[in-house]
Amino acid sequence: MKMQAALVILVFSGLLAVQTTLAAQHVIGGSQGWDQSVDFDSWSSDKSFKVGDQLVFKYSGLHSVVELGSEAAYKSCDLGTPVNSLSSGNDVVKVSKTGTRYFACGTPGHCESGMKVKVNVVSADSTAASSPDSDSSSDSDSGSSTGSGSSSSSGQGLRASIGYVLAVGSLVVGLVWAF
Repeated sequence: MKMQAALVILVFSGLLAVQTTLAAQHVIGGSQGWDQSVDFDSWSSDKSFKVGDQLVFKYSGLHSVVELGSEAAYKSCDLGTPVNSLSSGNDVVKVSKTGTRYFACGTPGHCESGMKVKVNVVSADSTAASSPDSDSSSDSDSGSSTGSGSSSSSGQGLRASIGYVLAVGSLVVGLVWAF
């Protein structure tokens, strides 16, 4: 009975590893976070954002996050009709579909000084490499989370492969151990 319980635990651990490797979490602005000192165009230029990934906005009380509905609103910093507004200081936005999303700081003058980011989202099965800044997860579409994790620059496909290897390896070890 003890061995069967160990087998079940190992299998579930492997499956959990697969689930957590399929989506990346991107801390917007990297280690500096959502801050006026970041060049968001440069920061995002080598990133690939995929459906299922999460965007994490970490910032002080001087800032907020406003999601804009169009490129025109993004370019002109028109914050008058936001799609979403966040202000927890540690906001997580789950990317659920392909396309471009636009974010800006809601503090007057910050968007105009460059505190805005455009995120181009591709399908989860795209071959472009994903560049996560953290491996924590959250189930919300948008809201706050307190998770943080280690930095990583591996591609999503590689992470998924590692997850599958862990799951299969856990199953094999469990079976060998059980018999």
